[in-house]
Amino acid sequence: MRIKKTETYVALLRGINVGGERRVEMKKLKAVLEALGYKNISTYINSGNIIFESADKIDAVHRDIEKILKKEFGFEIPALIKTGKDMKKIAEAIPASWQNDEAYKTDVAYLFGKIDSKRILDELPVNKTFIDVRYVSGAVFWNINRKNYNKSRINKLIGHELYQFMTVRNVNTARFLANSKE
Repeated sequence: MRIKKTETYVALLRGINVGGERRVEMKKLKAVLEALGYKNISTYINSGNIIFESADKIDAVHRDIEKILKKEFGFEIPALIKTGKDMKKIAEAIPASWQNDEAYKTDVAYLFGKIDSKRILDELPVNKTFIDVRYVSGAVFWNINRKNYNKSRINKLIGHELYQFMTVRNVNTARFLANSKE
């Protein structure tokens, strides 16, 4: 009998627990993934970050998670599934000096396959004079001096057509998820 090698995955759920809408309790979410047979499941903060292990291929994991989430919670929840290695590669591309502090804001937009291309940098509705925005396979990340936040026009991203194909996390969350399990 051949033993399947397990892979560490991170599921990034889009658009849950925002403004009291589309409520998903993390304890129930964990139980739902346990029912799929996933192991070593942990959630991180209430915005839909799940770290787990599975011997299944990424496409099967994606399909099964989206299917069971709709069944259990009663609405569609777009899920972006990344391997632990992919998350680490993205986090390592972010300059170490980029932080969230009183002066600067750094975020990571994880990209669904439909828009995962360096061309996205030309399509974002931002003013690059006031924001440093970069692409790495699977994500776009940016750093803004908080005093230039409005001038950067990053707040225009939420209404942009591309926004529905990404899920955004702050740099601290991105780094935690990348280093939580290897």
